[in-house]
Amino acid sequence: MPTTKESIFETFHIDEEGVDRVIERIKALVEEGNARRLLVKTRDGVTIIEVPLTLGVVGARWRSARTTSARGRMRHRIAIGGIHIESSTFSPHRSGQTDFTVVRGDELLARYGDLPREVDWVPLVHARALPGGAVERDFYESAKTELLERSRAALPLDGVFLDIHGAMTVVGMTDAEGDLASSVRNVVGRDPLISAAMDPHGNMSRRLVTALDLATSHRLSPHEDAPLTRKRAVANLVACLDRGVRPVKAWVRVPVLLPGERACTRDEPARSIYGGLPAIAACAGIIDAAVWIGYAWADEPRCSAAVVVTGTDEKAITREARSLAEEYWNARARFAFSTPAGAAEWCIAAALASRDRPFFISDSGDNPTAGGAGDVAFMLERLLSDPALASGRATAIWASVVDPAAVAGCARAGEGATVELRVGGAFGSRPGAQVALHGEVRTLSLGDPIGGDIAVVASGGVRAVLTSRRKPFHFIQDLTRLGLDPATHDLTVVKVGYLVPDLYDAARGWVIALTPGGVDQDIVRLGHTRLDRPIYPLDPEMPAPDLSPVIVH
Repeated sequence: MPTTKESIFETFHIDEEGVDRVIERIKALVEEGNARRLLVKTRDGVTIIEVPLTLGVVGARWRSARTTSARGRMRHRIAIGGIHIESSTFSPHRSGQTDFTVVRGDELLARYGDLPREVDWVPLVHARALPGGAVERDFYESAKTELLERSRAALPLDGVFLDIHGAMTVVGMTDAEGDLASSVRNVVGRDPLISAAMDPHGNMSRRLVTALDLATSHRLSPHEDAPLTRKRAVANLVACLDRGVRPVKAWVRVPVLLPGERACTRDEPARSIYGGLPAIAACAGIIDAAVWIGYAWADEPRCSAAVVVTGTDEKAITREARSLAEEYWNARARFAFSTPAGAAEWCIAAALASRDRPFFISDSGDNPTAGGAGDVAFMLERLLSDPALASGRATAIWASVVDPAAVAGCARAGEGATVELRVGGAFGSRPGAQVALHGEVRTLSLGDPIGGDIAVVASGGVRAVLTSRRKPFHFIQDLTRLGLDPATHDLTVVKVGYLVPDLYDAARGWVIALTPGGVDQDIVRLGHTRLDRPIYPLDPEMPAPDLSPVIVH
């Protein structure tokens, strides 16, 4: 071993001696007290580890080297976790432990079947729930603490992949995702890259974009490309680690706040804006380009549209971020619903006057997949008040309302029994609370994995679906399993916004009912008080904003 007054050198070959033997030799050197630094290089001389050489760092820092290939190339060590939900602050519902599905270990990794094999993936914890009301603080703190503890135990890490929504509201907090990502950053340190896959109906705050190195969102609404978004977020992360790149971000807050139903990518201008993102991401010096619509049904200062362009060329990302922000702002008044929309009574009349079947009406104000409580029976009341439907001359399906007490009453009475019920307001929603429903229990379906126990009550020509737990009805088979066929009814009312793909493909007619609820499409009447004003459309005459990108390192 050659020596000088300044240095002591010894050469080990991992592929010849094995990692465990090398660690033992390094420990022996540390105990001798002469060696001061450890350098690990590839055969072509590239340094991949350089750390002070003490017993405390040997085991921790060398853990990654246990997955070094025979050629000496390090495998990246990337952790996966997150909390995924969108939460309406205008909904009385509260999302807690029973609403979330929490996965760890192999069950977590199984959600991502196409992860790159050349990476060592470290599952942390992931909690996901159907959109709803604000998350209970105790649950959030518990899930966050577990995520942080598992992150700390997993160190050292090269990267973290956060699978989040971006519109989580936690009781008593502002900017929950900003808090979560910043906390992860504090644990893992500045060196690991953090990449997030998000929903465009989330919010990209300054705090959140600062905590992240990479962020992307879905480019389709409805989100048929969600798996591709996660794959893109992972691919960008791995590529940056492979190349030793730390990205720079250009962030622009665009003071526009729209319900997602006005920015469906089937229609202009959203189709062109989102359709142009791949070409921007393909430009030299750019890694990704993303546009967030924002979440209209939370009353937080961060709620607004935003643009983030990520890359290595500061001039290029600044140019494209400004261009995207200006395009979005200039198009603000052209965002519109995909189909005619109006009051509930107008929608019912339009459906009954049409010969198109199946004919769908979106009961949009209480859509559980946007954060609605699911307990509003406003539309049921309107259906029962229509003379043709009340008499049975016309027929309608209405799905659904969550009302455990009403479902329990139907179960006690049994199929074929006549029941007198009051439905609506189980969580405290005021519109359509305690609507009288007199009819026959046509169907009982017990133990649905999402909706719990389900009852169908026939009143005149209306078939009302009642559930014991919140459940979306996004597929025709969700209804046919209950003996309800939209093709044989005059109209089918489902609590959605824009029609999801299965219903959209089946529909021959469709309108959107602007019904009240925690996700009211008429956001002006919700009564926001904490937004960063001015913001369109709440301030329709606002002056043109400054859309200069902020560079975030």
